[in-house]
Amino acid sequence: MATTVLVVEDEKEIRDLLRRYLERAGYGVVTTGSGAEALRLLGERAVDLTLLDLGLPDVDGDEVLREAREQGAVPVVVLTARTTVEDRIHGLRLGADDYVTKPFSPTEVVLRVGAVLQRARGSGKGPATAASYGGGRLRVDEARHEALLDGTPVELTPTEWGLLTKLASVPGRVYSRYELVNRVRGYEFAGYERTVDSHVKNLRHKLGPAGPGIVETVLGVGYRLGWSRDP
Repeated sequence: MATTVLVVEDEKEIRDLLRRYLERAGYGVVTTGSGAEALRLLGERAVDLTLLDLGLPDVDGDEVLREAREQGAVPVVVLTARTTVEDRIHGLRLGADDYVTKPFSPTEVVLRVGAVLQRARGSGKGPATAASYGGGRLRVDEARHEALLDGTPVELTPTEWGLLTKLASVPGRVYSRYELVNRVRGYEFAGYERTVDSHVKNLRHKLGPAGPGIVETVLGVGYRLGWSRDP
């Protein structure tokens, strides 16, 4: 079955352009120009990634993104004319996995969709592993793409999952923000330090009261996994 991308874009010309390029790349495509319709579709059918324009006519794009994140961990790539670093950080704080500003190259959008999907599924480099940390409290199973805290699944976005698995690969090792942004995004991003900080904040929130102890800040350097790996 083809990987399905939901394109949410109110400008028909852009919507049709993205459909053509995505279909040429082998994706199944569902399109809508309505935020309300997008939320309905996300609730009724399985999609693998959402391309979301923030400038929608009926529902604020931020609200669509927020609700999409609450519905599950389907990757979201934001399309927007908002170009400042602050705008990008705002979108990423709401849970976007990537951010493409208009005008854009449709080829670049397709490549970014592929990169986000690859991160969501795992890089495929080397064997997938499962390990527990902190006396069994945290379990990270890469084969199942699953994180459990005290036996309860933690719903993570692909970016949050990438951060956690990177930190868990060598517990106690301090990773710089630059290393982390290249792990979860695959390229340098303007304002990347604030980007990583936003995703770490979201990750800690999902890990609950234990979050700051699991993902520790090393001032002036970066972050590390605070819990040791179990034997």
